[in-house]
Amino acid sequence: MTSTMTPAEEAVPKLRRERQPARAVGLALAWLLVAFNIGVLLWMLLAALREHTSIFRQPWGLDTFGEFGNFVRAWVDSNFGQAALNTIIVVATASVVVVAVCAPASYVLAKTRSRISSTTAVFFAIGIGIPVQVIVIPLYVLMQELGLINSLFGLFVLYVALSVPFTVFLLTGFFASLPDEIEEAAAIDGAGSVRTFVRIVLPLARNGLLTALMLNVIGLWNETFIALVFIQNTSKNTLSLSLLGFLQTQQYAGLDYGTLFAGVSILVLPMVAVYVWLGRRIIEGLTVGAVK
Repeated sequence: MTSTMTPAEEAVPKLRRERQPARAVGLALAWLLVAFNIGVLLWMLLAALREHTSIFRQPWGLDTFGEFGNFVRAWVDSNFGQAALNTIIVVATASVVVVAVCAPASYVLAKTRSRISSTTAVFFAIGIGIPVQVIVIPLYVLMQELGLINSLFGLFVLYVALSVPFTVFLLTGFFASLPDEIEEAAAIDGAGSVRTFVRIVLPLARNGLLTALMLNVIGLWNETFIALVFIQNTSKNTLSLSLLGFLQTQQYAGLDYGTLFAGVSILVLPMVAVYVWLGRRIIEGLTVGAVK
């Protein structure tokens, strides 16, 4: 009995067999990386609940485990309470605003077939590759003229402006993956562009919007350089600045690594919790946007 499979179909199983060793190696490396990161996180949490000298005496030991006072001292000594409030306000509002601004712009760039839209999309992509250190001096001069130095509102404006290129680039790829037939069907039913975008496209793009939102939250939550340059009053510090100031204080007063690791944990754990909670949706948003 002769085979009815085409040469291309016969080559598929062979290609899969050839890729299996490479896939196994890739999976092993990925799991090793995951195990390493989990190990670092667990060690940080373990050290945050131990006494200073025992961390060096037995790095993986459990003696003196249960020093919850480290977290209390880190919270009080570094003024983390006010810094946490500042960070939540600035990061949450900036992330929501940047997604709200970039979503319609990305939709237009993705669905408009013209040289202008293509050129504009390229400029946004170029903006991702410009290091913020290159433009920090012009930004400082501009913000000083606007009276927005040492201001949480000024920090909010900077976070929004600097997050636009990446967010537009990400959402443009996601909107481009949505089938054009959806808009065509809405146009036949008499829906205008704005109504189509609000009532049809945005619900379909929920995963992509959530991905953009959470990636901005994670990035801005850990941002230090811009805040360090433009914030000068400790009452307006973000969490990352408070942790940096706490480290500098400890360097003069004597390092207490248990308390220091507790401070790092306070900064890191909220984002770990967010990623564990929404990690699957973030990955789905990234992979769907990369299909087309």
